[in-house]
Parts: sequence; structure tokens; C-alpha cells
Amino acid sequence: MHEQLLLQIKKGDTRSLARAISFIENEQQGHDELLRSLQDNGLPKVIGITGPPGAGKSTLVDALIDELIGEEKKIAVLCVDPSSPFNLGAVLGDRIRMSKWYTHPDVFIRSLATRGSMGGLSPKIIEITDLIKSAGFDHIIVETVGVGQSEIEIAGLADVTIVVVVPESGDEVQTMKAGLMEIADIFVINKSDRPDADLFERNLKLMLAPSFTKSTKEVPIIKTIATEKKGIHELYEAIKNNLPQNEERRLSLLTEKAWQLLTRKRMRGVDKMKLKQSVEASIHNDNFNLYSFIESYA
Repeated sequence: MHEQLLLQIKKGDTRSLARAISFIENEQQGHDELLRSLQDNGLPKVIGITGPPGAGKSTLVDALIDELIGEEKKIAVLCVDPSSPFNLGAVLGDRIRMSKWYTHPDVFIRSLATRGSMGGLSPKIIEITDLIKSAGFDHIIVETVGVGQSEIEIAGLADVTIVVVVPESGDEVQTMKAGLMEIADIFVINKSDRPDADLFERNLKLMLAPSFTKSTKEVPIIKTIATEKKGIHELYEAIKNNLPQNEERRLSLLTEKAWQLLTRKRMRGVDKMKLKQSVEASIHNDNFNLYSFIESYA
């Protein structure tokens, strides 16, 4: 069954792709066989877009799609949204956010729910992204929730990571963890027609200086006004220039993905309520030690 489904996906059947994504996301029987049938050739490249809420990430993605379509590219977009507390589905929908592209033959858009994940991504984002790579797209854009400083997970998934901020993000950037600063391959100052955009750019450049970040690479800073599609061409050029060309980067990405998948797989049989019961049964022992307990439980 999975072989036929994968064949349809490779032919560009978006209905089969959408069905397969749900198949994987809900861990239906046989989904692991489908995943084992995938082949990774390193293409297409994944563009990760992250940043604080309100930075205009969705509008930027919408404008970037327009630029890519102008280049005759085929694009898949994964929008990771907050989960509904009732059914764990995505709260925001792709039709609402990017209705202009919903029926376009060269654009596939899918909303995914975080389902409680704290890293700004869906728990099945790695598997779903690898599935989409089989469907003949030129680029895959992954837009994270924008939960703040914890979403450095995107660096382990994307070939190029874009961090979107706005001129009013000055205090936010000052308090950003070094990790979020370091994952950026490109910084975008969106809504750059607002006051103090130039001052914010200068301060950001100072923060990205090698003496501060201990990094040898120069991180481009692109100013955009996504609602007017200004700066989007420059952003696309920066993306092309920052896409990894070496095998070492691909090796690092695959290692990070393998680590995430192994960690999740080994935790699959751990039930928190049963763990609580085991702790409750053991805690009254005079010689109870948490670390010894973990060793025995593992």
C-alpha cells in the first residue's frame, strides 16, 4: 500500500501527499514502512523561517512564495501552528494565512500543529519534511510558531535558517539566547519602514560581530517590507548564497535529525503517569536516590 502511495507522491499527486502527511502525523499502522521507503538525495533544500511573534513571518513567506514562483520554482510550505487545546489540531489554517496560493498548481501548503512540542516545531516535522522531498519540489519552506528563544530546533532541520525581527525587537534581541543568535544564517529586519530601523540594524550588526558571537561567518542582514514585497528579491539572493554546498553541512544535518529521531524513539515507551506511580512506590525507601532510580527504570 505504501509503495503505491509513494509512487503517486513522486508523480506530483498532492492529494496523496496530503493523505500521507496525515498518515505519518497520526502514526497510523504502516507509516514506518512508508518512511523506510524514502530515499534522501539531499534535495530539495529546506528554508527555515523563525523569530518572535508579530515579526510578520507569514507575510514574509507569502512574499517569498511570490518571488519563487516568478523564478518558476515549485514550493512546499509547512506552517507550524499552536495546537488547539481540544483536539491538538492546528489553530491557524493555511487557507486563512495564504489563501492566494492555496489552489496554485506549483504551491503546496500544509498547517501542522505543535502538539505540545516546546521547540516551535511539530513532533513529526522531520519525517514530514523528508516525505515532501520525494514529491519533486524545488524548495521547502518551514515556518515555526514563533514561541521565542526555545526554537533553535529549526537549525537541525533547515539548510538555511532565517531569523525575522522588527525594529521594535531591540530589547528582545538583547535578551535572546546565544543559541538563537547563532542559528541565523540570515537576519531579516521586517517592517523596516518603521522608525529606528537603521539604528536597529547598526545595533544588530554590532551584536553579530565576531568579537561578540565568536563566529567567523558573516551573517547577512536584509531589510524588508513584506507587505509591499520590498527587499524580497535581495532576501532570495541571500538564501541562494547561503545554501550549503559542502558535504559537511549535510552530514551535520543528518546527524542532528538522527539524534532527534533516536531520542524520540527511545522515549516512546515512557508513560509519565506510570513513571509517577513508580516514583511513588519507591520514594518512601530510606535509600531512595533519583539517579539510581533512573538507571533501574531505564
